[in-house]
Amino acid sequence: MIKVTIWRTGSGFTHAFHMTGHAGQGEYGEDIVCAAASGLAQSIIGSLQEIVGLEPTYTLKPGDICCRIKEEELDQTGRIQADALMRAVEIGARQIQDSYGSQFLTVEVKLESGGLQ
Repeated sequence: MIKVTIWRTGSGFTHAFHMTGHAGQGEYGEDIVCAAASGLAQSIIGSLQEIVGLEPTYTLKPGDICCRIKEEELDQTGRIQADALMRAVEIGARQIQDSYGSQFLTVEVKLESGGLQ
């Protein structure tokens, strides 16, 4: 199963996501749930770079994708853009969960005051 964790600050800014695990929906290389989750995460990371002009801290490894951004490095426009993109991870992951089932992918949102530990 893929576990998607989203971290949001007390002010509501989404500053990190972590996808870990494998869906197990299909054979390796043919698992559409893994492909969808991976494509979603990589698109958001690329969009943060291309649209916001931000270089997030991220890892892209099989079964482990993590992305963190620092709100304090952004101006107001960048904050709005980055938060919208990071929230798209949650929306997209929930849509995948709704389409294929929580036995393959789950989403959890954590509210906190600090950064990803």
